[in-house]
Amino acid sequence: MQIIPIASGKGGVGKSLLSANLSIALGQAGKKVILADLDLGASNLHLVLGQSSPKAGIGTFITGENKFEDIIADTEYENLRFIAGDSEVPGLSSLKIFQKNTLIKKFQSLDADYLILDLGAGTHLTILDLFLLSPQGIIVTAPTVTATLNGYLFLKNAVFRLMSASFKKASKAAQYLEKLKTDAASLKKLYIPKLIETLDEIDPKNTAVFKERLSQFHPRLVLNMIDDPKDADKALKIRRSCQQYLGLDVEHLGVMYRDSLQDRALSSRLPVISYKPNSVLSQAIFRIAEKILQSETVAFTDFAAATDTSFEIAQEEATDDFSAKMSYVEDLIGTGALSTGELAEIIKTQQFELNQLRNENVLLKSKIVKAANQGFKV
Repeated sequence: MQIIPIASGKGGVGKSLLSANLSIALGQAGKKVILADLDLGASNLHLVLGQSSPKAGIGTFITGENKFEDIIADTEYENLRFIAGDSEVPGLSSLKIFQKNTLIKKFQSLDADYLILDLGAGTHLTILDLFLLSPQGIIVTAPTVTATLNGYLFLKNAVFRLMSASFKKASKAAQYLEKLKTDAASLKKLYIPKLIETLDEIDPKNTAVFKERLSQFHPRLVLNMIDDPKDADKALKIRRSCQQYLGLDVEHLGVMYRDSLQDRALSSRLPVISYKPNSVLSQAIFRIAEKILQSETVAFTDFAAATDTSFEIAQEEATDDFSAKMSYVEDLIGTGALSTGELAEIIKTQQFELNQLRNENVLLKSKIVKAANQGFKV
């Protein structure tokens, strides 16, 4: 089974449009496809498929209302099954570590040729871990400055996530990276290829593991909402930036023109490739599907994106999440895309989120200690 996570650095760039229509195109090609809506907190992929609001989905599975098998629904489209999102379950915008790991195991045990994961926008650790379930994930972006910047930043955070998962906490490389975190300005300026050279000197054995995984990581890019052929050059800029600064090769799957036809298709409750299969937009999606059909299914060697369940890791992830968000803000400041007021509001929000994660970690720790004590008494 080829897992295809589809992500975007920011919302509104057509990620769900591609996920739904690509799934249908692969199904029409005779492949067994499962499409999962993982844009938790903003799940609306069923609307693109023309379905009514589902009663069961990932939300009801997480809350224990449904078994996982019961949330996989047939669709009217050939060879396509669908897993809805949160089904209006409040407070499910992010998953706890054990919930994420449970979902991952369930996804990996599915019987399908393709599993397409429509991820939420942004660089939350859960999104990054789900994106790293496959070295062949798709990043969708648009030709605007903020969209291309966010697309690049998503891949940058994915590389750092891959790096942190490759070094054990006690390793020399991990300790060196921990020191770098205290100097955000220096870390931001470091090219990944240059950083790898330093890590290779400090911790050659573990760095070799990361280098192997990075060599297997080949995310794919789709540039949507272009208005002019010159807009396609933005994809080349992202690719060059990834090669130069991240040491990462990105495959270009293709471009999709902005088309008001998509709005009419949504109003008709039909995916665009069913509404008008001969349109320019539909043909672009069919070309992307054909490239995927011709590609070889690959996986990371000896790598699980998320297997940690201890409260120590929960605390570490809370800190990493905050650092990743601050790095994202610093990059936006450099472009002048944020005003002082917007920056202040973002910092307040991130501090609140970090405190929430720490409180959850303390609660989890107390439960584990209590359970352990009860076990000893028995």
